[in-house]
Amino acid sequence: MQQSTDLEKKLKSKVRLVLKVNYYSSILSLIFSGLCFFLLDIVEVIPYVFLSFGILNIINVLLYKYHKSLTLTYNIVSMMTLAGASVVTLYSGGINSPFIFVLALIVVAGYVTTRAYGALYLNLNLLIIVLIYSQSVADFSFVDDVVPESSKNLFALLSVLFSVYLLGGVFGKNLLHAHHNLYKTKNELEEKIREKETLIKEVHHRVKNNLQTVSSLLSLQSRSIVDKDVKSLLKSSQNRVITMAIVHEMLYMREDLSKIEYKSYVQELAEYLVRSIKGTSSNITLNIDIPNVKLNIDTAIPLGLLINETVTNALKYGIVDENKGEIHIKLRKTDDNEFVLNMGDNGQGFPKDVTHKNSKSLGLKLIHNLSRQLQGSIIRDLTQKGTHYTIKFKEIRDQITSVA
Repeated sequence: MQQSTDLEKKLKSKVRLVLKVNYYSSILSLIFSGLCFFLLDIVEVIPYVFLSFGILNIINVLLYKYHKSLTLTYNIVSMMTLAGASVVTLYSGGINSPFIFVLALIVVAGYVTTRAYGALYLNLNLLIIVLIYSQSVADFSFVDDVVPESSKNLFALLSVLFSVYLLGGVFGKNLLHAHHNLYKTKNELEEKIREKETLIKEVHHRVKNNLQTVSSLLSLQSRSIVDKDVKSLLKSSQNRVITMAIVHEMLYMREDLSKIEYKSYVQELAEYLVRSIKGTSSNITLNIDIPNVKLNIDTAIPLGLLINETVTNALKYGIVDENKGEIHIKLRKTDDNEFVLNMGDNGQGFPKDVTHKNSKSLGLKLIHNLSRQLQGSIIRDLTQKGTHYTIKFKEIRDQITSVA
């Protein structure tokens, strides 16, 4: 909604500028026409060009109220100005005519409208100036200078005043006003963006705190439980909560609120799981090979949970007791923007005939469900010692769904 309002403001500023320039140029053209007749004693071609331009351009401006096409209005006045200025220049001395500088106004107006129109009229003006110069050569001249010798200096003065007033008094003044309005709008937008970023950071911070509170409650609950299986379930749930909390903590700590650096996230998550399950002094080696990849939160959380389940299973069931073990996590991005995640351990593994469909293990089911949630595929590599997975997925653009 705010973006739409800002665009409307910019359009109104541009419309106001173009219409005001048209009004002023029409009035000045009509005045110039009268001066040619009654002051400069110019009675051929030039005054009629000014008179025609003034009347036609007023009609052009009035028609804008009906068709509402700024592009059409601008192109009509530009073509009329090109034609009129070229004729006046030709009949007032050619390349030496002071009125030739009016052609530059069309280029300025073009760039005010759009860059494409500015470039178009710049090239057209350059071509017209070359043609005007060509006809000024005596052998190729086909028009006569209709400005009387006694009026040349005054015509030159009025032409310069005409150009300077339109460029400075109309274009310059209104462009400065538009610039101030845009600068004010830009500052307001930046302030709103900063406020939203602060609010989003605070949300991530509070979500992280709430998740840590849940983790602490699970930890407290597990202390009063004697059954090892139930205690293990609570610990697994606690680790899953921490996995999500780390994502929100990283988003809170970084400038970019839309994506997180995944290598540091996986490193922190894997080290936490090793400490949580095996203790601070373990024989586990982590080989993490992840480039500088950033993922959005909709992808980072389910992928983090998937890595959590895989590493947890490896530490609890693959690498048993105090045995030495190795866990590797490798992430690569392919040319077609697909990610390939390779994870594995050198532990005991589990039988080939055990799958997520016939197993009672929640962790194994979650690994496959999370892969499906990532809209990807998962393959277990049975040729290597231990448990190894290859997961292919693409970054999720829409909000994630339930893993249930």
